[in-house]
Amino acid sequence: MAKLPITVIILTLNEEFNLPGAIESVKGWAEEVFVVDSCSTDRTVDIALEHGVGIVQRPFTNYSDQWNWAIDNLPIKTEWMMKLDADERVNNELKEEICEVLSTDPEEAAFVIPVRNWFMGKPIHTKVYVVRLWRKNKSRFSDVIVNEHLIVDGITGRLQCHIEHHDSPDLHHWCEKQNRYTTMEAIMRVRGDAMATTPKFFGSPLERRMYLKKIFFSVPFRYQLQWIYEIFVRGAWRDGFRGLTCARGEIVKLRMIELKVKEIKTTGRIPEEPKAPHGDYDPRILASDLQKLVFSDNRLSD
Repeated sequence: MAKLPITVIILTLNEEFNLPGAIESVKGWAEEVFVVDSCSTDRTVDIALEHGVGIVQRPFTNYSDQWNWAIDNLPIKTEWMMKLDADERVNNELKEEICEVLSTDPEEAAFVIPVRNWFMGKPIHTKVYVVRLWRKNKSRFSDVIVNEHLIVDGITGRLQCHIEHHDSPDLHHWCEKQNRYTTMEAIMRVRGDAMATTPKFFGSPLERRMYLKKIFFSVPFRYQLQWIYEIFVRGAWRDGFRGLTCARGEIVKLRMIELKVKEIKTTGRIPEEPKAPHGDYDPRILASDLQKLVFSDNRLSD
């Protein structure tokens, strides 16, 4: 399969376990692959260098800021860009579909791609639908600290094949990750931060999602309704114990956000935004032409 005019961007922080699979799933298919590393302390940098992909380092701020920085500063030459997390894989079916779609010179400015989660070592039936492929200069990430979304300037299409998301390897890792995410969500709610886009019930799918998110904690029997949605609408029942565990996990996340909001309002203290531990710049990256290109001398500490 010939290379496509796509630049894939992967954000990393201590992703030595996941990164090889992510790179291997797109290298040779995408025109260019960039890793934006948040000063990892494991072998993440070594792996990127060994695979011959472009890598720069920038300390992590928040997800939206990091993504928008990458869009604005990386030397992207292709018409299309793609977001890929380190624990995700692009399978051959999706590659073929994207190749077919782009060969027709589509009018769309971006495409929603289904993301199929893996849990306890196997795929589950529930999927999420997010914009992952977009034309250069046609999208930016919403200004939020977590659960960022691409805001598209133009028509958005939808692909059928999916990205494989190899989520947390175990429940311990899942709990640690969700503890950070739910704290950030609670902080945003208490501060009254703007949502990814204007909430509208009769708006776009993203606007409708934001509307439901906004009113969720005021809805009676909300957790019972969420359970019905997870089990029957999203189809968690089809995956037995694994599906039921995932559904319970979604309820736990929502309860944690609600409890953390109540805690902040009770104590009057907003916690600091949680940051994952990181190291310092890698000397090999600081000395690279790519790092020097994206950072001027007075921005090196950004």
